[in-house]
Order: sequence, then C-alpha cells, then structure tokens
Amino acid sequence: MKSILFNGPSKLLRGIGRRMIERIWRLGAGARLFFLTIIYSGESFRRFHLTLREVYFTGVMSLLIIIVSAFFVGMVLGLQGYNTLQKYGSSEAIGVLVALSLVRELGPVVTALLFAGRAGTAITAEIGLMKTTEQLSAMEMMAVNPIARVVAPRFWAGVISMPILAALFSMVGVLGGYLVAVPLIGVDQGAFWSQMQASVDVREDIINGVIKSVVFGVACTMIALFEGFDAPPTAEGVSHATTRTVVISSLTVLALDFVLTSFMITV
Repeated sequence: MKSILFNGPSKLLRGIGRRMIERIWRLGAGARLFFLTIIYSGESFRRFHLTLREVYFTGVMSLLIIIVSAFFVGMVLGLQGYNTLQKYGSSEAIGVLVALSLVRELGPVVTALLFAGRAGTAITAEIGLMKTTEQLSAMEMMAVNPIARVVAPRFWAGVISMPILAALFSMVGVLGGYLVAVPLIGVDQGAFWSQMQASVDVREDIINGVIKSVVFGVACTMIALFEGFDAPPTAEGVSHATTRTVVISSLTVLALDFVLTSFMITV
C-alpha cells in the first residue's frame, strides 16, 4: 500500500522531469542549428540559384492559397467593418479599418500561419524523407555539408518569401475590402481611398508589418527545418514531425505577434 502511494507521484515527477529535459534539449539543438545555418549561409549566397529554387518552392507555390485567402479575409473585413462603423456614422472610414487591420496584424500573422501549413510542412517532410533515405548521410560521406547545401538555402528562401507574401496578402485583402465596400455597399470611392492614404503611416504601419513578417519568416522556416532534421527516420516519425511543425509554428507566431506588438505600441 505504501509503495503504491509513493510510486504514483514519483512516476509522475519523473515523467515531468523527462519531458522538461527533452524540451530544453530540443530548444538548445534548435538554437545550435540556427547558428550553424547563419555560419554556413555563405554557401547559399555563392550558389544563389539554390536559394532561388527554394524561393519558387516556398514562395511562388504558396501564391494561390495566399491570394485566395487574402481576398476572402478582405471581403469579410469590409462587411464586418461596415456593419460596425455605420452604427457610429463613420462608414466612410471603412478603408482605414481594412487597411490598418491587414497591414498591421492580419497580413503578417495569417500569411505566417498559411506559410507554416503549406511551405513549412513541405520543408519538414522533404528533409525528413532525405534523412530517412540516408541522403543527408551520403552528403556527409562525400564531404558535402548538409547544413550549407540543404538547410541554409531553404532558410533564406523562407526569410525572403515571407515579407513578399505578406505584402501581397495585404494588397489583395484591401482589394477584397474595396469590392465589398464601394461597388457592393455603396461607400464613396474617394472617401475610401483618401482616408486610407491619410491614415496609413509608412513607418508605424507598413515598416512594422514588414518587421513582423521577417521575424515570422525566420521562426517558421527554422522550426520547419529543425523538425525535419530532428525527425526519426521512419514514415511515422516524419508524419509526427510535420504535425509538430504546424502546431509549434502557429503558437510561436501568435506569441511573437503579442511580443512584437507590445514593443511597437510602446516605442
């Protein structure tokens, strides 16, 4: 009886300790991979065609989901914004609401979440498959550094692609909001554009949005690369790694968005 009473909590504490040690180890391993990627990034710039190929894979191939999502997000913002603003007699400010919502928050955040779901999982699965089929080991045997040849080009491709995709998301979202507000609802076209132009600040709104998208690009791409590099070399291991990529990337983006927004508001 005594052993049962003490074995339960002891087993629970051992499990918690083991999981904490595993999390700390993964955090350290991820940081080590990040610094090695920065150190070996010279290879990516010397062979820039490798990075451009990954930009096509992660950025261009994500265009369809980004554009379609942005269009519908902008249309919903237009409808919801008009429904709220008309109660206060400010329906002509709908252009400002749509633009600021997209440029400051929804553009970088939703783009990063879509990027993690589409490009992030693809990166993890590709590197996990290369590990399963021992292509990474073969590179090491041929004195080819896998981090310089595989990881660094994908990392810089993600960092380059994310701000461009976020900018496209905001532009298409504004177009969706315009189509709902002006032709469909009947808001004055001049008021829509002039109030948007007068209220959106380049430094406080657009530059801050670009900073957010760059930070999200670094985080999402690095998480996808690490999960692929750390995936067990089995089909089940790769499957779990792709799932972890989506979950960890999404939570990281939301947490980083809160931190960055709090700094940008107080500065």
